[in-house]
Amino acid sequence: MVTRHGGQVSLRGATALIGAADTAVGKLPGISPTALCAEAALAAIADAGLTLDDVDGLVTCTSMAEPHMYHAQMMAEYLQITPRYCVTASAGGGTTFSVIYQAACAIAAGMCNTVVISMADSLRTGLSRDQAKIMQSSTGHAQFETPYGSTVPGYYALIANAYLHEYGATPEQFAAVAVTARNHAALNPAAEQRTPITIDDVLASRMIADPLRLLDCSLVSDGGSAVVLTRADRAKSAPHAPVYLLGAGEALSHEHISQAASLTTSAARHSGKRAFEAAGLTPSDMHFAQIYDCFTPVVLIEMEDLGFCPTGLAGEFFAAGEANLGATLPVNTHGGLLSHCHPGNPGSMFALTESIQQLRHAAGERQVQNAHLGLVHAQGGILSSHCSLVLGREETL
Repeated sequence: MVTRHGGQVSLRGATALIGAADTAVGKLPGISPTALCAEAALAAIADAGLTLDDVDGLVTCTSMAEPHMYHAQMMAEYLQITPRYCVTASAGGGTTFSVIYQAACAIAAGMCNTVVISMADSLRTGLSRDQAKIMQSSTGHAQFETPYGSTVPGYYALIANAYLHEYGATPEQFAAVAVTARNHAALNPAAEQRTPITIDDVLASRMIADPLRLLDCSLVSDGGSAVVLTRADRAKSAPHAPVYLLGAGEALSHEHISQAASLTTSAARHSGKRAFEAAGLTPSDMHFAQIYDCFTPVVLIEMEDLGFCPTGLAGEFFAAGEANLGATLPVNTHGGLLSHCHPGNPGSMFALTESIQQLRHAAGERQVQNAHLGLVHAQGGILSSHCSLVLGREETL
């Protein structure tokens, strides 16, 4: 039902995710991002028990390895459909959840009924070494950042050092985030990296941008993922238990890290607050959380900003094992960007499809017991744009 809450429209329970699918991930030579995007879309549509004829909305994100000026329109042509709602989005890793929120608004407004959101890229095999270097070094402010030669890991190293200094955190606590992700990935047959690691392994991995080491950094992958979002009344006939969008919130603090007001807090505190308020729930109600983990310290900052941990104490939470399966709040149950995969803009999609599996109670060995509610959160840029979604099973409506 669409209602107004606190001066804004609430979409609580008005739409549901009824289809989800991932392609293989990792190193996939010979498969283009376009083919991966189509593969994921078709598999998600089949998972929803639908056909292409049932789809009247399509959302994709731009591909870095195979760019197209009008990506969603190109994919519609590739799939031979003519949706009345067709959007290409690009907001970095935060793209995934922002477009879910916006597609829900489009459905609520009557612009369409059933939207496929499909994203794919081939950062591992689709870019040459020189192209990858250019991509990594072109994100900074042209006047105040790029001339100094930093890359994306360098910008996040600024954040990591600020967090260590301000809260007395330790590299071991950062490492605990990576170990937790790998513990969960070890239970996920689809994860790119499944070999268990220890705190010592993380600390012994090569330095990338001090204090961030290799295992503090997300993977570089190929892969694609898709979901199907539809009106709640249409979800009743889906072959799987529908997963309802209960609340959503977006927030932006800056674009370039040199302009950030803080390096140890983020706009996640606003996106999360808006999502929880729209859902009528609190962080303590969640049974799991999927948190954007491009680098280990980002997870600690977002956990605190989203209200799951007191400021400065998220590192202790992970070090104590409280983010593991069976503990206080399982985090990134599929392995996250650190161990499952990270194909760039589509990376968050895998956290969303994992959440759908968790709420369907179909996650196998990594299933969170009695999972009824979960939060997924993504950010784009250098801790810049944020979007949070609260999801739930039908009994939570």
